[in-house]
Amino acid sequence: MTGTAAARPTRRRLTEAARAALAPVAACALALGGLAAWTASGAAGSPARIEVSAGRMYLPFGGSRESAAFFRVANSGGHHDQLTGVTSPAASGVMLGRNTATDGNAATMRGAGPVTVAAGGTLEMSPRGLDVMLTLREPVRAGDRVPFVLHFRRSGPVRVSAVVVRPGAG
Repeated sequence: MTGTAAARPTRRRLTEAARAALAPVAACALALGGLAAWTASGAAGSPARIEVSAGRMYLPFGGSRESAAFFRVANSGGHHDQLTGVTSPAASGVMLGRNTATDGNAATMRGAGPVTVAAGGTLEMSPRGLDVMLTLREPVRAGDRVPFVLHFRRSGPVRVSAVVVRPGAG
């Protein structure tokens, strides 16, 4: 009889077990409630939402085929994304470039690595900052549209075109 009595839990042991389980169960319930509220607010898992607009490309000068293109990249999503590169079937060489001023007020241009587009932010390319440097395969005229593909780390490729404009045109 003594062996069977030891196998039964006592009221005291049941109370201690319930108290020991109460803290983790309460923490899980609190975390689940917080995650449910976060999800209901629309903030949880909101991916990057990239929109590319205002594509323009400078008309090359003289017999040159080198040019620069500019885009407005907006991210209305909840996560940042990165512009990792640009391609174009109309160009033999395309790369992201950054124009910076030196101490002597001269401008230098160098290749730019991946560029972050912040959640809820906008990346505005310009001749004085980030742009797309390219060498065209064929001549273009003002008003032509040149196709581009902007590649993003999270959002993938975005196809867009840029209208050819004379330098200095808005």
